[in-house]
Amino acid sequence: MLQTAGLTGLAAIAPKLGARMRTMQGHTARFAYVGCRTSRERNAKGDGITVYRIAADGAWTKIQLVDKLVNPSFLAFDRTGHFLYTAHGDGTEASAFRIDPTNGTLQFLNRVATGGCNPVHLTPDPTNRFLIVANHIDRDGLKSGIASLPIGSDGALGMPADVVPFAGQIGPHRIEQPFPKPHQVEFDHSGRFIVVPDKGCDRVVVYTLDPAGKLHAVPAATAPARETSGPRHIAFHPSNRLAYIINELDSTICAYHFDPASGDVRPFQIVSALPDDFTANSRGSEIAVSADGRFVYASNRGHDSIAAFAVDPATGRLSPVGWVPSNGKTPRFFAIAPDGEALFVANEEGHMIVRYAIDARSGRLSEPKMVAETGSPTCILFA
Repeated sequence: MLQTAGLTGLAAIAPKLGARMRTMQGHTARFAYVGCRTSRERNAKGDGITVYRIAADGAWTKIQLVDKLVNPSFLAFDRTGHFLYTAHGDGTEASAFRIDPTNGTLQFLNRVATGGCNPVHLTPDPTNRFLIVANHIDRDGLKSGIASLPIGSDGALGMPADVVPFAGQIGPHRIEQPFPKPHQVEFDHSGRFIVVPDKGCDRVVVYTLDPAGKLHAVPAATAPARETSGPRHIAFHPSNRLAYIINELDSTICAYHFDPASGDVRPFQIVSALPDDFTANSRGSEIAVSADGRFVYASNRGHDSIAAFAVDPATGRLSPVGWVPSNGKTPRFFAIAPDGEALFVANEEGHMIVRYAIDARSGRLSEPKMVAETGSPTCILFA
């Protein structure tokens, strides 16, 4: 059982996290960056990266469209907040942009190969010297896996410093699990370990990054997942002793104990991300933990909902708080606002972004309001 002290230590951690967030992003978001899908193969209606200014009353105004981009489906800032990076879903590249500090607009810097196909997630390392990328599929002789791309002093990306192809026993799903499928590269809060949910092999693997940008597996930390669960995204608790993974294929959430000294991840609970009276098909998509560590949120594509769970402060176990409709089709992504007062849902096939107020005491979502109509949104960043 998780020691209570490990979670109550959050009281000391949370203010530091909040102060850092306010320093980097501002207490109230001033700009939002929205990625999307653009390709016919995806039946997409997106045009590129859209930049919005957010007024004091919460209204979103579009101020820039960076068009002629193919599937800028996932976005990430560098650690300084001066640069933005996008993975080009279904392709083989990532692009870098400079952010104008006065008006939030983007200026293209460069585009490089990621060493694999269908890059689906990317994140900078704590030193801000490398961008870590998850390449999701095998194609054209390229293997799925992860890669590290150097970040220059000017924010531009270099060719991969390391490319690690994945191998392993694939899961039994005959369509969705033909090969390893890393879906995310997420650093734990210490910045020592990169935890990678592998949808294709039903497992969670762990890596470290050395100063030269080389990626090293930590085999002892690898954890198997339930067959045909399809681990997709992970969210760490602020204590850094817990992590929660949304499993795409069976729409479940698995709770893990995390050892920040060894990188070890070990499951201890699995719950459905769906209400027990829903009997149709659905896929899990995104997951997030509230800044105070009291609640976990997850999105369901098919049920088209956002689920809320309460975190037991002594054990880390989840119990359902409730579900709300996403007010649009296919909620692929959502993001909690920097002030923690709202959650924004990107409905990919509903072509809109919807805001929900978060009740700080209960964790419940309410007062849905559409803030932007936009084609096939798949990612939201606030700055």
